[in-house]
Amino acid sequence: MSDIGLSSPIRLSTATPGDYFALLKPRVMSLVVFTALVGIILAPHRPHALVDAISLLAIALGAGASGALNQWWDADIDAVMSRTRNRPIPAGRIVPGEALAFGLTLSVFAVTLLGLVANWFSAGLLAFTIFFYVVVYSMILKRRTVENIVIGGAAGALPPVVGWAAAAGSLSLEPLVLFAIIAIWTPPHFWSLALIKSDDYARAGVPMLPVVAGPDVTRRRILAYALLTAPTGLAPWALGFAGPVYGIAAAIGGTVFVALAIAVFRLREGPAARAACGRLFAFSILWLAGLFATLAGERLFS
Repeated sequence: MSDIGLSSPIRLSTATPGDYFALLKPRVMSLVVFTALVGIILAPHRPHALVDAISLLAIALGAGASGALNQWWDADIDAVMSRTRNRPIPAGRIVPGEALAFGLTLSVFAVTLLGLVANWFSAGLLAFTIFFYVVVYSMILKRRTVENIVIGGAAGALPPVVGWAAAAGSLSLEPLVLFAIIAIWTPPHFWSLALIKSDDYARAGVPMLPVVAGPDVTRRRILAYALLTAPTGLAPWALGFAGPVYGIAAAIGGTVFVALAIAVFRLREGPAARAACGRLFAFSILWLAGLFATLAGERLFS
C-alpha cells in the first residue's frame, strides 16, 4: 500500500507533464477508449459527433484516473518489479500525495462531464468502473487472491458497456456480450505475460497464478480459457448483431488463439516457452482489437 506522503517531508515536485501522462497508463487507456468507441458506434442512437466525442473523452479521463489511483496504491510493489520500477512514483518524480490528488480530481471531473454531456446512468457506470478497478481489484483482490485477474478483469470489460450507455441511455444484450468477450479474454491474455514475469510478481508478493499454483497449472488454465474465448468471440455473429465478415474473422482469430494457447501448454521450459507466451500475449491484443474493429466497421459501412 502506498504512503500518501502526508507524513513525509514536503518537497517540490520534479514531475514533468510526461510524468503525469504516464500516470494515466496511456497504453491501457488506448484499449479502453477503443472498446468504448465501439460501444458508442453499435448503440442505437441518433449520432451527435460532439456529444459522442466528449463522452469518449470523459471515459478516457476516467480510465486515466483509474490508472493514476492504481499507481498511487501500488507504488510499493511497483518499486520492486522490473517492468514498473521506472513509473513516476517509485522513481521519485511524483510524490504519492500528488498522484492521489490528481487521480481523485480527474475521477470526479470525468464522471461529472459524462453525466452532464451524455446521461447520469452512464456516469454512474463510469464511477462504478473506477471504483471496481481501484478498490475492488487494486486494494482488495490483487494482493489477496489468486483469482485477482479473473474477478478484477471485469473493470477492463466495462468500457464498451459505458460507451453504449452514454449513447443509448440504457443497456441491452449487445453490450453485455461485449463485456463477456473482454472478461473471458482477460485471464489468458494476462496470464501469458504473468508466466514471463512470474519472478517479478514473486518478489512483490503478488499472488498471481504462476506464483501460487505454478506454471503448469497456469498453462492448463490459459488453454481452458482460450477454449472459452474463441466461441465467445463468435457470439455477436451467432446472436445476429454482427455480419458474416465478423463471423469469419472471429472464427479464424479464435482458431489461432487456441493454437497459440496449445503451444504455451506444450512448451514448458527455456526460450521457446517464453517465446510462446510472448506470441500469445501479443496476438491476444490483436485478436481483441481486430474483432472490435470489425464490429465497428460492419456497422459504419453497412
